[in-house]
Amino acid sequence: MDGCVFCKVVAGEIPAAKVYEDDAVVAFLDIGPISDGHTLVIPRRHCTNVHECAPEVLSAVATRLGKIAKAVVEAMGADGYNVLVNNGSAAGQVVEHLHFHIIPRKTGDGVLTRWPSYKYAKGRMDEVAARIRGNL
Repeated sequence: MDGCVFCKVVAGEIPAAKVYEDDAVVAFLDIGPISDGHTLVIPRRHCTNVHECAPEVLSAVATRLGKIAKAVVEAMGADGYNVLVNNGSAAGQVVEHLHFHIIPRKTGDGVLTRWPSYKYAKGRMDEVAARIRGNL
């Protein structure tokens, strides 16, 4: 995809601190990490969001995430990790090429500490579930 910074990383046009690559996936350190070892895992083939990617592209990434996450956690001596993906600018996606964040965590590190959960109003959960099922 013309102008896509991650496609340029895949093509070797932009340098990156790669930690893994094969015929389908590239993983490299995030240049704006929120913890040491913060790694991005991307498909070589361009797609923007999870729902726009071909199943074989998602499968390729998914089958490698565990191996890469394990290596990141062990290398960083992490107590745990988050795997996150932002889809669309409203969700915080900055680069419009699908990428999964592996964020190594230490107990009490203060990273991603607030999850803004709430309770559904009575009957609202059933309404939302029905709307989602109607779009499958």
